[in-house]
Amino acid sequence: MEPGVHNYSVVFSFEREWYEPKFLRYMLDRWTDSFTYSAIYVTVVFGGQFLMKTRPRYDLRPFLALWSGLLGVFSIMGAVRTMPELIASITNHSLQYSVCVPTYFKGVTSFWAFLFTISKVYELGDTVFIVLRKQRLIFLHWYHHITVLIYVWYSYTDHTAPGRWFMVMNYTVHSCMYTYYCLRALKFRFPQFVNMLITSLQLLQMIIGVSINIWIYQIKGRGEFCQQTYENLRYSSIMYFTYFILFAQFFYSTYIAKSPVERKKGE
Repeated sequence: MEPGVHNYSVVFSFEREWYEPKFLRYMLDRWTDSFTYSAIYVTVVFGGQFLMKTRPRYDLRPFLALWSGLLGVFSIMGAVRTMPELIASITNHSLQYSVCVPTYFKGVTSFWAFLFTISKVYELGDTVFIVLRKQRLIFLHWYHHITVLIYVWYSYTDHTAPGRWFMVMNYTVHSCMYTYYCLRALKFRFPQFVNMLITSLQLLQMIIGVSINIWIYQIKGRGEFCQQTYENLRYSSIMYFTYFILFAQFFYSTYIAKSPVERKKGE
């Protein structure tokens, strides 16, 4: 086992046989494809909304449940396989090591970093259900999808170290979120606090992201090593700060400003 690489007690064959340098070469050549995927996404989403204006909505509950269920299972597996490495990097080294040294691109977590990266393309499909079911499409939703896709693909080419935190947090929050969406599509009913909890977890993710970026600025300012370029750090800071503002505004308008009756109607 290489220094700094977490030693998993169970390693699956697909994790063991994964050859990360090949995917890195692909991303170095093709990471800008994320802009193409984003352009197609915008065209399909807003073109689809235009076409659906004169058409009845589709229910699609079984398909939505399947879609969300698959993403939920995938996210749970990703969280289970990546979180031990994050914990080990903190306990065996330090908190600063966990945000500055990208050893998660080796071993088991390199496979899940690869899946995390390409999953941002597949997650664009979430919005198709919103369009076809004629639900309200808010700016936060499509802005979040596009910027995450582009940033994750761009960051992979640099093997950005704090991506370890961003990946684990995203897998963990999506584990809860997509499982919740699946159960809602299957007509399970939840009390209001569950909705608030999901949004609170998303907001907490953004707060931690902003905090990590501020800390990395301080680390680099002291002249210490941290595997993230200032250019990437600027993009990450802008992205996480805007997410924080948008999620905070969404939380306020959905759970605080609205009356209980209005919230009930919106469900």
